[in-house]
Amino acid sequence: MTKQPTPDAANDKQLLEELDRSLTGWSDPAAHLREVLQRDELQLYCQPMLTLQSGRFEIAEVLVRLRAEEEALLPPGEFLPVFEHFGMMPDLDRWVARHVIAHIAGGSRIQRYSINVAEQTLADPDFPGFIADELKRTGVPPAALLFEIGESEVLSKPSVAEGFAAALKALGCAPVIDGFARRSVSFAPLKTLRVDFIKVDGSIVRNILKSAGALAKLNAVVRVGEVIGVGVIAECVEEQDILLRLKALGVGYAQGFGIDQPLAIEKLALHAASG
Repeated sequence: MTKQPTPDAANDKQLLEELDRSLTGWSDPAAHLREVLQRDELQLYCQPMLTLQSGRFEIAEVLVRLRAEEEALLPPGEFLPVFEHFGMMPDLDRWVARHVIAHIAGGSRIQRYSINVAEQTLADPDFPGFIADELKRTGVPPAALLFEIGESEVLSKPSVAEGFAAALKALGCAPVIDGFARRSVSFAPLKTLRVDFIKVDGSIVRNILKSAGALAKLNAVVRVGEVIGVGVIAECVEEQDILLRLKALGVGYAQGFGIDQPLAIEKLALHAASG
């Protein structure tokens, strides 16, 4: 278990007051979340990604919800800040990865799962070893796992992100840069991180039909991806016209509410393999 940082006066007090409004009754949030992990009181959801060439769902992004009273599920915005505040994101990411691997080991029609990695987890030197042990124990192929690293972390902590990506790539897992081109269209990280996929930020994808700048950015990303052999995923696809344009541009994968809604990971067994 990650050591919890000592709360720091005013900023921590304000944060906890804000959290208390949404997490009524959590007198000791850190202790509560430790129990959440121990009792498996979380629910994995997934949003499938459409492979545009084949029309099949071959990858799904993993999402997490917290089970609350009366069968309610809390969205991540209401509990992830508590994990982050107390330095517990590596524990949560381990929980997610372990349960995803177990799901794959039990049989899945989706071939690969993409897991978001928190900034705290990037700096955890033991996380790649944990993944290696879980894969070995279950016999799940490493290529079944993708790990999404946020562009903000890639740009602000390049050496940390590079080390993390290299360790997971050495296992056979696939690093992904999430939110790509949100801040700037810089392809330098692709050379150092050697990622397998880049996920283009939704602020670009949503505007390709009405903004020449957004379209130019996406075109540049697709061209570079083709040259260096990196798969391009478009996120936040909400309109069929955008989906058709993405396919025409040569984008490899698309994800969003216009394609498929997130659903509980257990229901993926019933999910059609083709779109």
